[in-house]
Amino acid sequence: MIFLIFGASGFIGTHLVRHIVSKNPNDKLYKYDINTKVSDDFEILDVRKPIELDIQGISNSVIFNLAAVHTTPGHPDNEYFETNILGAENICNFARQHNINTIVFTSSIAPYGPSESLKEETTIPMPNSPYGISKLTAEYIHKIWQAEDAANRKLFIVRPGVVFGQSEGGNFTRLYGALKKGTFFYPGRKDTIKAAVYVKDVARILYEGGLNSQPGFIIYNLSLYPAPTIETICTSMAEITGVKNPKLVVPSGFLKFAAGNVYYIGRLVGKKINGIHPDRVKKLMISTNISGKKLNQSPYKLQYTLKEAIADWFKDDNQQGLF
Repeated sequence: MIFLIFGASGFIGTHLVRHIVSKNPNDKLYKYDINTKVSDDFEILDVRKPIELDIQGISNSVIFNLAAVHTTPGHPDNEYFETNILGAENICNFARQHNINTIVFTSSIAPYGPSESLKEETTIPMPNSPYGISKLTAEYIHKIWQAEDAANRKLFIVRPGVVFGQSEGGNFTRLYGALKKGTFFYPGRKDTIKAAVYVKDVARILYEGGLNSQPGFIIYNLSLYPAPTIETICTSMAEITGVKNPKLVVPSGFLKFAAGNVYYIGRLVGKKINGIHPDRVKKLMISTNISGKKLNQSPYKLQYTLKEAIADWFKDDNQQGLF
């Protein structure tokens, strides 16, 4: 089998590469990314530009489109649209040109928009950020590609919640670091729902979706079912890693006021304070209430519970932490 991974050197991409190699080392694996710092065997490729590759037998391939600008906030608005939309167009055009009939696309829960209400795959998307709008547009670009030859083309789209695991360097890693230092407090409430999924489950689902999907289009939310609260996540981390379980809840109004002042004072003096941004603080207090029911009832259902995932990650880091 031939696998082409665009965005292969990112967090999910590196775990997907590892999973594919573990399943069949003889599969042909082509890894592309604009950032190749992870390894020398990643080929530099910018999906914002037309894609030209010369690979024999390429029509019998599975494309994984993981290429994206995704950190929010963190980039100028145009960067989300340039990479996420142009990337989708160029990858779909490449598939057209080479008669490739299978694409696996990693979208996001951002197209749903912020809301406390439960989101299922049938919920009408209402994105309110450049990232969410660009990801929803990219989904439609892929759907158009599939619809052009609906009897043969296979499109497998996933909308992951927060993806956590070894080498993420993101939300769960920062949470663990704050718990370890004893500096974490609940922002406004303890019952904020945070849709989340372990990266090893994501890699497996992408791989199996690429191999087993049938002609047509299917989309899955990727999240633990039911999605955990921030208190459940903290309690699980504390139980497994031995850090202190937090108790303090800071009122939301005070937190927004403090974050805004620190951020804007930092801008005035020309100093960027990592992690302090009013929009990021606001996100902490809004649930990502994403339903994983459809996935849970499918052949791709998660293999790790929250506690099992954290324990597995802790083991991979030699029980020294969550890094």
